[in-house]
Amino acid sequence: MSVQTDRLEALGRELGEAIAETPEYEAFEEKKAAVEADDDVQEQIAEFHERRDHFMHARQMGNATEENLQRVQAAQEELHSMPKMAAYLDAQEELTERLEAVNEAISDPIAVDFGGEAGGCCHD
Repeated sequence: MSVQTDRLEALGRELGEAIAETPEYEAFEEKKAAVEADDDVQEQIAEFHERRDHFMHARQMGNATEENLQRVQAAQEELHSMPKMAAYLDAQEELTERLEAVNEAISDPIAVDFGGEAGGCCHD
C-alpha cells in the first residue's frame, strides 16, 4: 500500500471519528437508542413492516388494492406521529444534511459526487 493510500485511509478514519463527535450524530444515536428501547414504538414498527410486506406481496401478485395502500400509509403515519419516532426521524434528517455537506466538501476539489444520484460520466 502506498504512503498516499495510507494517508487517505488515515484521513478517512479521522473524518469518521470527527463525524461521530458532531451534535447531529450524537443526537441521532440518542434518538435511535430511545426508539430501540421503546416497546410501543417497536410494536408499531413491526405492524408497519407487516402491512408493508403484505402490500408488497399483494402488488407482486397483482392483487394490491387502494385499501392495502391506505393501510400501509395509515400505519406509517401512526408510527411517524409517535414522539420518539418523530424525534428520531428529525435527527436522521439533520445527520443526513450534515453528511451531504461533508460529501460536497470532499467532492468539490475533485469535481466528483460519489454520494449523489445524478448520472456520472458513463450513464445515460
